[in-house]
Amino acid sequence: MPDETLRTFIAIELDEAVRSALQQIQDRFKRQMPPGSVKWGAPTGIHLTLKFLGDTPRDRVPEIEAALRTACAGSAAFEVTVEGRGCFPNTRRPRVIWVAVRDRGQRLARLQAAVERHVAPLGWPTEDRPFSPHLTLGRVAKSADSRVAAAIGQVVENSMIELIGVQRVTAVTLTQSDLRPTGAVYTPLASVSLGG
Repeated sequence: MPDETLRTFIAIELDEAVRSALQQIQDRFKRQMPPGSVKWGAPTGIHLTLKFLGDTPRDRVPEIEAALRTACAGSAAFEVTVEGRGCFPNTRRPRVIWVAVRDRGQRLARLQAAVERHVAPLGWPTEDRPFSPHLTLGRVAKSADSRVAAAIGQVVENSMIELIGVQRVTAVTLTQSDLRPTGAVYTPLASVSLGG
């Protein structure tokens, strides 16, 4: 019988205070945007993705965890700030609404690069796009026409969002993602502390 295949990614889990602040921003945006125009992520499911793996045979989880232990060994715990807002690809044609994660000492960028470096040899190639740390608040509905999308982008652009919170980074988690009609369900498979 073939081994079970999971959909996985590597991420940093958020503190409850940061999740609560993100929910307040979502609620503010919801009041200003056309009803049903954005599919909002549940605050409990928002995380800082370091690497999306996708299809992952369950029997590969231990070697991914071992690679993460090596990647995390050289990094002590650190803090990042959550502040600002934006859209991918931009506010004129928004598809994804996000808040930024600021990494003033480049420690997050170094951690993400270490994860890439140690996981890539296992068969998950390094991402072509540069790492852009962000937290996804919601995705514009596929049914939204250009007029609605422009209105969404305008709301985001006109919003003043300064410091949302400070997130202490102490561990990296390999997470399973089950896509369901009601939204994704996330299950931690392995958590690796920084600094071994």
